[in-house]
This record gives sequence, structure tokens and C-alpha cells, in this order.
Amino acid sequence: MSPPASLAEREAAFRAEVRLYCERELPAKVRAKVQANLFLEKQDYVDYLHSLIPRGWVAGHWPGTWGGCDWTPMQRFIFEEESAASGAPWLIPFGISYVGPVIFTFGSQAQKDRFLPTILASTEWWAQGYSEPGAGSDLAGLKTRAVRDGNDYVVNGQKTWTTYVQWADWIFLLVRTSEEARRQQGISFLLVDMKTPGITVRPIRTMDGCHHVNEVFFDDVRVPVANLVGEEGGGWRYAKFLLGNERVIAAETGKSIRQLEHLKALVAAGTGRARDQQVFERRIAEMELKLHALRAFCLEAARQMDGSAPPGAEASIMKIRGSELQQAIAEATIEWLGAQALAYRPSDVHRASPASPDGPAATAGFMREYLYGRAATIYGGSNEIQRNIIAKAELGL
Repeated sequence: MSPPASLAEREAAFRAEVRLYCERELPAKVRAKVQANLFLEKQDYVDYLHSLIPRGWVAGHWPGTWGGCDWTPMQRFIFEEESAASGAPWLIPFGISYVGPVIFTFGSQAQKDRFLPTILASTEWWAQGYSEPGAGSDLAGLKTRAVRDGNDYVVNGQKTWTTYVQWADWIFLLVRTSEEARRQQGISFLLVDMKTPGITVRPIRTMDGCHHVNEVFFDDVRVPVANLVGEEGGGWRYAKFLLGNERVIAAETGKSIRQLEHLKALVAAGTGRARDQQVFERRIAEMELKLHALRAFCLEAARQMDGSAPPGAEASIMKIRGSELQQAIAEATIEWLGAQALAYRPSDVHRASPASPDGPAATAGFMREYLYGRAATIYGGSNEIQRNIIAKAELGL
């Protein structure tokens, strides 16, 4: 009888299993679009999710009780890193990583029975209704109101920067249900059907010319009281829980690995500013060292993390370093391509395969990644806010 595998051996085996999935089961068309940094349509994400369902990996970090795999924080990190490095798309988190855990942690039994199965099956999509025109990183300043009227709440207000709500069946909202001296105490967490009368969605085109985000207006939208998660006025606690889950996966080391390999291949091929090759090779080496340091930090944090407790300042550090590194890689890539990257047309990234009017075919995708990636240090809580969290948690400031 062979001795039981050590923790390191089990982690290595799981990493190999994720790589095998990416090689054999990740849809080739989706992988090709991700590798080329093209804009992904909803069907691309659906195809990806459907390839995960047979393994039970759509929400592997969920408890087995609710259909997950009871992944440890380390397994979750390994899956996120390996799949992204291999060309898997962003595992859109709004249902899987955000509202799903809020529902099975704080929701009613009826909410668990109603919503968790459809999230796992990818038959209903969710959006996140947090940011407002006057309340982004200062989320406690939100103004969208929900007033109780019999068995309904009547919601009025506006949300903005709402990612992929144009594809969503449901949206979870932070709303103000009372005015308290401490602003956080009057916030509640509602689940809203996007087909409800009174909801208007208007697209916002981002710098890459694509439709990622939107503004959403709520005019006398009636939401059943049964769709309140937890207690009225408890929304801030649930929001903090959700944001903790969001920042655990914010380092995106797998994406940085993939993008850095793209840049290394460009420079090695001499495509672009060949006269500056030595300068760029040094620049790549510096970014690679930063990536190694970030990965070491993430791996250590994942080993120590208690999956049942909210993450500490480590999650903010991951978000800061990961987003800044992504931007640095994208910026270096565009600088290497030089003038070739200037001829950018959004239509070139809405294709099944890469195309560009100038330079390598992948040039348009690199520019799209650079332009959209400028928001990485803002969304999910700006890096300035993350630094405040670190200062408060670690320095007591």
C-alpha cells in the first residue's frame, strides 16, 4: 500500500489536472479568442462554463452541500491561475463568486433552492449593482432607495459601470432602506429580476470601443420583500463578505503569465522596435521578477487562508500588485509595437480570429487589452482605497 500523498503532491496533481482540462476540454475557439485578446461574446462564456460542468468546476470553491467541490483556497488559486495562463476566459464572477456565496451564507432556504441550481447550471446570469455616479469606491455613499410598500420594495435610483448587465437575467443591488447616522447601517441587499418593469439599461462604451459596462436606471421598480437577502439594514455586512471574495481572485497571476509570454514572443521575434531589444529584454526580466514575487505572496496567502473567514489586507495587496503588473505588461507591449498599434479599430476585435490593419494580426487585441486594462486599478475598489484598507488593517492608521 503506497503512503498517502503529501500536501505538495496533491497540489501538484490538481495543477496537472487543470492543465489537462485546458488541453483537452477547453473549447478551442474560445481559447483562440482569449489568446488573441479579442472581445468575447456571451456565447463564448457559455461554451466555457458548459465545458466545466461535467467536472463540477463551475463553482469548485463552493461547499459540496451546495454543489461545489469544497476546494481549498489553494485549489481555487491553482484553478484560476492555470486556466487563465492556458487561455481560459475570465470566469465571470457575479453569480458564481459573488451573489452565490452570499445567498448560501446569508440567504433564506427558498432563495438557496431557487437561485443556486441555476447559477451552477449557467442558465441564469447575474450582474452586480453596486457603483453609482456618486458612490464608487465610497460605496457607503450610495443613493438608490428601496421603500417598503406592503409585500414589495419600490426601488428608485441609478447604478453605473455595471458589467455585462446587458446579458443578465438578475441583478443584485445594494440599496438604501433607511437613513442612519452611520451610512452603512441603512443599506440592504436585494435580488432583482431584470425583466421587472421600470428598469432601463444604457450601454457605456469603454476606451477599447467595446460594450463591457452600462448604466442602469430604476424607476418605481417593485421587488418582492422575499428577495431581500438576510436582514434589512444588513447589506453592508454582506457587501464586505462579497468584496472579500472578489479580491481573493484579483491578482490574476495566470493572466499576467499569459500576457508576459505574448510580449516575450514578440520581442524574441524582433517584431516591432527591434533596435530596443536589449532594453525591452531587461524590462521583461524586471516584470518577470515582480510576477514571481507576486505569485510567491499569493501562494503563501492561499496556504494560510481560512476559507470560512474573510481575507485580510493580503487580498488588497494582491489586487494592487496584480492590477499594476497587468498594466505594466500591456503598456510595454504597446510600446514595443510602436506605431503599428495606433491603427486600432474596435471591429477588428469583434472577430472569430485576430486581424489588424498594420503589424502582426494580434496587434488589435494587444491594443484592446491595453485600453480596457487601464481600468484594472479602479474597478473592484480603486487601488487608493486598497492602500487605505492596508493602512488601517496593518498600521492602525
